[in-house]
Amino acid sequence: MTLWPPPRRVEQPDADPPLVVPEGAAVGLEITTPVDAPDRGAAAEELAFAVAGLRRTLASASRRLAVQDAGGDVTGNGAGVACRIVLDSTPSGHPEGGRTDEPRVVVPTDESYLLQIDRDGIKVHAATPTGLFRAAATLRQWIASEGRETDSGLEVSAVEIEDRPDFGIRGAMLDVSRNRVPTMAYLERLIDRLAEWKINHLQLYVEHTYAYTDHEEVWRDASPFTAEEIRGLDARCRQRFIELTPNQNSFGHFHRWLVHDRYRPLAEVPEGFRHPFSIDPEPFSLCATDPQVLELLAGLYDELLPRFGSRRFNVGLDETFDLGRGHSAEACEERGKPAVYLDFLHQVHGLVAERGRQMLFWGDIILEHPEVIDRIPEDAVALCWGYEADHPFADQCARLAACGRQFWVCPGTSSWNSFGGRLQNAVGNLASAATAGLDAGARGLLITDWGDHGHLQPPAIAELPLSIGAGFAWSVDAAAEAATGPERDEEAWLGHASRFVYDGDETLARTVVDLGAIDLDCGGPVMNGTTLFYLLRFIDDDLTHRRFRRLSISRLQRTFARLASIRERLAVGGADPGHASLDWTCQLIAWCCRLGIERLGAGRGGRLAELAPSVRANLAADLRRLADDLTDVWLPTSREGGLQLSRDLLLRAATLLATA
Repeated sequence: MTLWPPPRRVEQPDADPPLVVPEGAAVGLEITTPVDAPDRGAAAEELAFAVAGLRRTLASASRRLAVQDAGGDVTGNGAGVACRIVLDSTPSGHPEGGRTDEPRVVVPTDESYLLQIDRDGIKVHAATPTGLFRAAATLRQWIASEGRETDSGLEVSAVEIEDRPDFGIRGAMLDVSRNRVPTMAYLERLIDRLAEWKINHLQLYVEHTYAYTDHEEVWRDASPFTAEEIRGLDARCRQRFIELTPNQNSFGHFHRWLVHDRYRPLAEVPEGFRHPFSIDPEPFSLCATDPQVLELLAGLYDELLPRFGSRRFNVGLDETFDLGRGHSAEACEERGKPAVYLDFLHQVHGLVAERGRQMLFWGDIILEHPEVIDRIPEDAVALCWGYEADHPFADQCARLAACGRQFWVCPGTSSWNSFGGRLQNAVGNLASAATAGLDAGARGLLITDWGDHGHLQPPAIAELPLSIGAGFAWSVDAAAEAATGPERDEEAWLGHASRFVYDGDETLARTVVDLGAIDLDCGGPVMNGTTLFYLLRFIDDDLTHRRFRRLSISRLQRTFARLASIRERLAVGGADPGHASLDWTCQLIAWCCRLGIERLGAGRGGRLAELAPSVRANLAADLRRLADDLTDVWLPTSREGGLQLSRDLLLRAATLLATA
């Protein structure tokens, strides 16, 4: 595929001669904007951002393309290349449409554009500066794929591309709270890449990784984001037409706070509760009936929200597993859990509205209790999430739409609980969300990338499904095509991965695609993770659980051998950090294969203690070595805070092996 996301219309007449850029030629920009543009200050700033994006595109596309403003001196041999930009949001055929000799594009959204390349130069007709910026991303891809060096200079095939997105909001959400907090350098690179994929919304999921002024004990060892860093990220996103939106979970998933004595009294179950995100019992959710909880949240919001330019705010409110099991038990008994949850949601909504924001919240609880859907605030946005290829998005979206509530659809990258991802599941999940969401009237699509149980998968694993989901959100036709494709379609994404995600690194692309199929080859599919990951996570359990039912010694042996060949391929790349992180991942998956082979050999009902002492000792020693090596592959993309907690997950398993 030449362009991603795929545009609505691409016409390439064979008879049209190409654009030829001679050696030393310059691109002269000529920009026409509406004379009555509202809010001239904001419009001028956005136009400057869009032109800067176009300059980056031309500068990176070829060494021959230097940019000169219209009227400026043209360097080199004087053979200039015209780049004419027309910004006009008036739809075609409008009686006040202005000049009739300009190409027109139907403008259903502010990201529409018409891109033309011919022998006379480059022309972009866009609805707004945002549309110009999107056109620049397409221009870069076209030059990269259709440009070729000749004796006359750089030749770029003639084309006319008309485009606009299906979803107005196309977002990505990164979990930065499950130990792995990305470095600023990694985030800046990723933001640039998201912009190339035409993503326009970004959230960083925070539980405890923002440096709130008066709450240092919560984030002290987590390498949190500072106010200055958030402002810097917000500015970079704005310059790339991405809305950076705050995300602070405010009900469940508050255990990183509640384990500290200062906050424990605010917990629903202060003495602790066994929840799915920790090995040992601990307090998990805030108490919905304690007024001091709202005081805490108000203080957090007052500090966090001004750092962001966005007027949206994701408050979480999902997976309140312990609601009604502690301090709110009496209220839940009298009024019912749904009513208590809804009351708290309304109170949080009040805090958000008072601060001039629109509240986003995860919709799992209200979907479990559909009788309360029509009682949520009318301006609140329910985030309809699910992460399996067969998740019932159509049914859930229909229920939200029937109540007239705003909602977004939220699939995931399927990277977490896996080491190497679940590529087939990710494609199915992303495609289903896009098609069902658009049919039901969802206003946005948010691709989530979680880090459950230590975020042991390297960031590169999530980047491929992020790009795929971005394309599906822009073009639901691409999602529908993927949904009707072959059941095993990993190979279909190999060229895409190399071209659009991993900068032409075919080894990196091939490895990510191969690792994304490991779960199907040795024990999957398994819900919300892979069999090999769960072998490590639940190392002290026997193998009678249904998640292990397809495991066999022969499958594990084949997977082990396949991983060895993948590592041989990676070794050719030398000390590249991306290759090194995937090599470490291969070693950890291979270790899990060894563990599975030994445990199946001892019987599915057997425990660790039934393995031979020498086997347990060798496995423990090798896992400790992998825990030590994690540091080297973690730090190139992620901060040090949280690293030890992820290492501890491996060291705990090693200790259980050694002492069983």
